[in-house]
Amino acid sequence: MNSPQPPFATIPQPHPDGTLQVTVTYLQMTRPPTSSLRRSRADDLTILRAREPTVAFYRFLYNHVGEPWLWYERRALADDALAAILNDSKVHVYVLYRSGVPAGYVELDYRVSDEVELAYFGLFPEKTGMGLGPWLLGWAVETAWASGPSRLIVNTCNLDHPKAIIVYQRAGFSPYRQETCTITDPRSAPFWNQPPADSP
Repeated sequence: MNSPQPPFATIPQPHPDGTLQVTVTYLQMTRPPTSSLRRSRADDLTILRAREPTVAFYRFLYNHVGEPWLWYERRALADDALAAILNDSKVHVYVLYRSGVPAGYVELDYRVSDEVELAYFGLFPEKTGMGLGPWLLGWAVETAWASGPSRLIVNTCNLDHPKAIIVYQRAGFSPYRQETCTITDPRSAPFWNQPPADSP
């Protein structure tokens, strides 16, 4: 069953050959932001690190947050390949809870020396529009800088939330590269509705 679509989500229509054109913008932050963490309008928030989360729990987070924006890379991974990433001590998954219920998540990747990648960040569609996004992003940025990297990186694309790049720039990120590529519409792939089988 498809996740509820937020009112601002525009699912792109593929070209006649079943492909989508994607423009990816890469952003970086080379020093911690000077502004302090923005206060959220909600006071019932908790962030917990999910240490070595199960593949099923991670897919629940990834698919529910990412479906409106056609996140597909982790959907395309077999369970064993995804588990290898999640069990890496340098990959940190943090879950945002509101009133005890999952509301979104952050994934910070420390696998490259002296660099932190904000690999994934987002809210459940039904939790958007509540002021949680900028607050969670600010928390993620502060957490990433606490490890003392030389830079923090993230990327976004034209399939993401239309305000994503603005929110990243307000948080202190600056674009440094952009590229356009063509992908097969992931909604036509078998893994979109069912995870691929484990690798042999």
